[in-house]
Amino acid sequence: MLRLSPIDAAFLLVEQRHMPLHVGGLVLFEPPEGAPPDFAAQIAAHLRESTGVVPPFDRHPNTRFGFRFWDSEREFDLGQHFVHLALPKPGRIRELLAMVSRVHSAHLDRAYPLWRMYLVEGLEDGRIALYFKIHHAVVDGIAALRLFMKSMSNDRESSMRMAAPWEIPSRRSGTTLAVPAPAALGPVGLIASLARNGVRATPTFVKQLQHTWHDYRAHNPYLATSVQAPRCILNQMVTASRRFAAQSYPTDRIRAVADAVHGTLNDVILALCAGALRRYLTDLDALPDEPLVSIVPVSVRRDDGDSGNEIAFALANLATHLSDPVERLLLIKGCMDYNKARFREMSPAQLQAFSVAQLLPGALMWLSRLDPKHFIANLVISHVPGPREPMYWQGCRLDGMYPASLVVDTMALNITIISRGDAVDFGLIACRRAVPRVQRMLDYIATSLDELEDALL
Repeated sequence: MLRLSPIDAAFLLVEQRHMPLHVGGLVLFEPPEGAPPDFAAQIAAHLRESTGVVPPFDRHPNTRFGFRFWDSEREFDLGQHFVHLALPKPGRIRELLAMVSRVHSAHLDRAYPLWRMYLVEGLEDGRIALYFKIHHAVVDGIAALRLFMKSMSNDRESSMRMAAPWEIPSRRSGTTLAVPAPAALGPVGLIASLARNGVRATPTFVKQLQHTWHDYRAHNPYLATSVQAPRCILNQMVTASRRFAAQSYPTDRIRAVADAVHGTLNDVILALCAGALRRYLTDLDALPDEPLVSIVPVSVRRDDGDSGNEIAFALANLATHLSDPVERLLLIKGCMDYNKARFREMSPAQLQAFSVAQLLPGALMWLSRLDPKHFIANLVISHVPGPREPMYWQGCRLDGMYPASLVVDTMALNITIISRGDAVDFGLIACRRAVPRVQRMLDYIATSLDELEDALL
């Protein structure tokens, strides 16, 4: 048995029927030239021969004396975890996204290891899709990407000899952090985590809090706090139904905009999300006068571990109150530069305590209902670096990696992005009722990129 870390256990503890807490991803592959019609079936048959399993794919949760542990699966049932299916004709991307929306809404069975993989054929353009989901108690986003990438190669022929992901050994990171997942633990968990971890982080922790208080009183425009996110339609209680939307945008276009303002790819990605949110909420006559605030997860993983959760987070002012796209981008860049400068001064332990402390005022406000017009944040936007070179899986060329994360009560939209060598892949997951027609956001992201290019290039 392996005892769960506090954050891993928290993802199991707070999960509810309407709020599954697994993460996933939709991956598209281009089969090799001349591949036979049954090529996907051949891959499925090959994967079914992989009946061995290694950690963390063999772990299912158990409880002993009030403590949560991972138990190793003694009789691994591959049929519970691997599914081969075909889309109904005509096999458009629309049908694929609808299928992912449905299966992402379903809980993983805790009697088994907490993951499942779907191999999907029948797309009208001949591509093959793979949808994979795994509980957030097992991995964070970066760890999930690493686990899957271990079954891929930058050589097509070599990839055909690679084992299935669940047979490739992984390693637990040597760094054990108790950083809370802000979208999952809730206000009570934030307070408890601060009490548990704050002492070890002093005096740097106290210094950073003093710095934040000074900037707050001075109205520093680049400081985003947990008491300023305005109420909007994103801050509703969620239902159990999900809607998944995905799209790729060229890396070179986004990087050119970043270079024009001496910013980063992440700065522009946040600005594209902000521009799309502004247009989307305006269409619904639901845009707040105050700027939206996003939680931005930050990896504090210091080695090549590929299981468990090792994340902190920043708060980003999305400047959705500004109509000018360049002004919006510059404010977002200034906010993220401010966060990075602060984070560089802290160790992982100090950063974890500070990350929790900056949410504490908003958590207390939320618990006391003293300020019902504001929330800790409006949504989560996460950017995970992906492969920089062409990659292959079972002889197929990687053609897109679209994350499907989690949504929780009062944060009904999550945008997760994977940046690859030639493309930036956006995955949007939302509560179907609270965030209607979320797929429109994909067009608005493209429009936001056009606006920034017209203004800067």
